[in-house]
Amino acid sequence: MTRLSETDRSKIDSGSDATFYDDPRFVTHADDGFCRRLTEVYDTVLADGDRVLDAMSSWVSHLPPRGYDRVVGHGLNGAELDANDAFDEWFLQDLNADRSLPMADGVFDAVLCALSVQYLQYPGEVFAEFERVLAPDGVVVVSFTNRMFPTKAIRAWRTADMDERAELVSSYCDAGGLGTVDVVRDRPETDPFVAVVARPE
Repeated sequence: MTRLSETDRSKIDSGSDATFYDDPRFVTHADDGFCRRLTEVYDTVLADGDRVLDAMSSWVSHLPPRGYDRVVGHGLNGAELDANDAFDEWFLQDLNADRSLPMADGVFDAVLCALSVQYLQYPGEVFAEFERVLAPDGVVVVSFTNRMFPTKAIRAWRTADMDERAELVSSYCDAGGLGTVDVVRDRPETDPFVAVVARPE
């Protein structure tokens, strides 16, 4: 399922991710231009009534205003997730330790993953779960910039440039049964912006 070697998915800090994220960080992990551009991209693929999973999230989701049916947050810090007004509910789970999402098949119209994909050690398995919980006509949007916690990012990510990272995410989508339909590249302010948009094959 995964396309990464043990070396590729190694981290400088091999300690518990749950412990690393135990203290809340009420900051945004990209500049304002990136965040605005992300909301614009979401605006092109989300609709009223959508059921949304915001995976590997925090205290802000960058969602455009919509009448969503349900927004579920996932992450590693309860204080951050509890402060996110977009969520109807949320749950904690370390996807590097447990890749199985606690949801039934096909229950979301969109799975979003912003500024966090660089920390996944078993992305093929996680993206297969994204595909499993997604409706047949659903969408996955994975966004990133050049910022990261370097000790927690996998080696394959740390050693790649931005184009190679986009290729990595597309390969994760492919491994999970998702087809990349668009790669949005921009630099609205200082931080480069990349969003990979994928749908079930």
